[in-house]
Parts: sequence; C-alpha cells; structure tokens
Amino acid sequence: MKRKNLIKLTPAMLLAITVLSGCVRRTKTGHPYGFVYEKMAVPTQHLLHWMANVLGGYGWAIIVITIVVRLILMPLMIEQSKKMTIQQEKLSFIRPELNAIQERQKKAITQEERAAVSADMMKLYRENGISMAGGIGCLPLLIQLPIFSALYAAIQYSPEISKAYFFGVNLGHRSYLYILLTFGIYVLQGWLSTLGLPADQRAQMKQMMLMSPIMTAFFTYIAPAGLGLYFFAGGIVACLQTLIVNAMRPQIRERVRKQIKERRAQRATAVSTEKTATTAKKVATPETNKVSHTNVHAHNRKRNAGKQRRRK
Repeated sequence: MKRKNLIKLTPAMLLAITVLSGCVRRTKTGHPYGFVYEKMAVPTQHLLHWMANVLGGYGWAIIVITIVVRLILMPLMIEQSKKMTIQQEKLSFIRPELNAIQERQKKAITQEERAAVSADMMKLYRENGISMAGGIGCLPLLIQLPIFSALYAAIQYSPEISKAYFFGVNLGHRSYLYILLTFGIYVLQGWLSTLGLPADQRAQMKQMMLMSPIMTAFFTYIAPAGLGLYFFAGGIVACLQTLIVNAMRPQIRERVRKQIKERRAQRATAVSTEKTATTAKKVATPETNKVSHTNVHAHNRKRNAGKQRRRK
C-alpha cells in the first residue's frame, strides 16, 4: 500500500516543484517576488536564519525542523502504520483460504466463474474485517508537502542559504552524497518494515522496498542539497518509527488472532442457529398440515351431522 501512496504523491511533488520554479517571478534587477515567494519562502527563510544563528548553521536548522515536524506527525504515522500492520496480520491468518481462492481464480475460464471467485474473495475479506485499501493513507505524506515546498523555495531563493555549507556540502546545489545517503536510509527503513513478516509477505514487499528509496532519491536529485538533508534526517526518524511499530507487532498479532477467532465463532453460531431454525420449520410443516387436515375432517363431520338432524 505504501507503493500506491508514493505513486499518488509523486504528481503532487512534481507539481509543487513546477509551481515553485515557474510561479516565482523576478524583477529586472533579479529580485524574486510573487505569492509563493512572499507567503512561503520568506517566512521559512526568516525561521531558518534565526535557527541557524542559534544552532550554528543552516544544516542544523534544517535537521531540527525535520525532527520537530516528524515528531508532531509521529502519532498519526504510527497509528496508520499500526493499521497497516493489522491488515498484514489478518492477511497472514487467512492465507490458506486466500491461496485456495487465488488458485480457483487462475483456473476460472468463464465470466461467471471469475465473478463467483471475486465474490468469494470479497466475502472472505469482509468476514475477517480486511480493508482493500490496506489500512494506510496518504495524509502524513500530504501534510509534509507544504513543508517540502516551503523549504525548496527558501533554499532556492535565499543567497545566504544557497551558499551555506554543512560538513562540506553546499546546501544550495545538488549533492550526490545526500542522494546516496537518502537512498540508503530508506532502503534500511524498508528492510526494517519487513522484520516479523511471513516469508510470502516479505517476497511481495520487495518491490515496495525499492520503490520508496528510488522515488526519494529522485526528489533529492532534482532538489537542492538542503532538501536532501531534510529527506535524510526524515529517513532516520522513519527508521525509529518502524522499530516502534515492530515492537508492537507481537501484541497486534495476538489481538488480531483473537478477533478473527471470535468472528469465526460468532459466524459458526449464527449458521448453526439458522440451520436449526430451518430444520425445525421443515419438521413442523408436516405436523401442521396433519393437524389442518384433521380439523377439516372434524368440521365436515359436524356439518354432515347437522344436516341429518335437520332432515329428521
């Protein structure tokens, strides 16, 4: 699901870069102006200047901003990661039944057979409380988009920040070192997210493990090194967040198993009750018919007896 989130976010990131690159205009003397510059870049520049004076450099200012933003978002991101983990554990629990349905899906030839298999799969998901969306959304990523945009504009149009260095890296230019570091940290985060998963789910997540690092490295490539530092620092926090979720996984797994067992027990009880009621109805129907016929015969006898008395 994470791959889908990143794919959805990519156009937004590219649009932000396009807007920030094209909508900030310059006067004849080269001074930038416009809504994007005045409302986003300038306030961020003031914040970075102040933090750089306090912390001793723009690099440290960007790192602190990243950590603060990530800590604010961490409860939301952990909650969504827990939801995704719950879905993974539910899928793991129903894997035998799901595999059987998928085998039927491969053998299905007609449209009716495919529709029946799809209905069975949807029923299996519904009965076990599994969401087709995977339990995770794009909200934490979208919340970071304005911060990404503001940092991009601030670094791009600030002479002080664009000429600043952080451990020998010019924050205003592309840095291949940060591209490699960003790629590496998100590969590590992807690997950490597979710990504790069954082998079949780990195999399915291999592609997603590479998708996130490649896309983040791409954004680092097309942006100044200051943004690369933002992504790298964010990746470190993401690794810590993944470790927190991994520590919760055993409890989540046990809770999911109990929930699914309770669901199945309730469903089995409901089916048993329905079968008992149906059987009782079938048994009662002949008896009811017998009583009904007996009543009719008794009524006819009384009517005939009455007719004979009247004739006498």
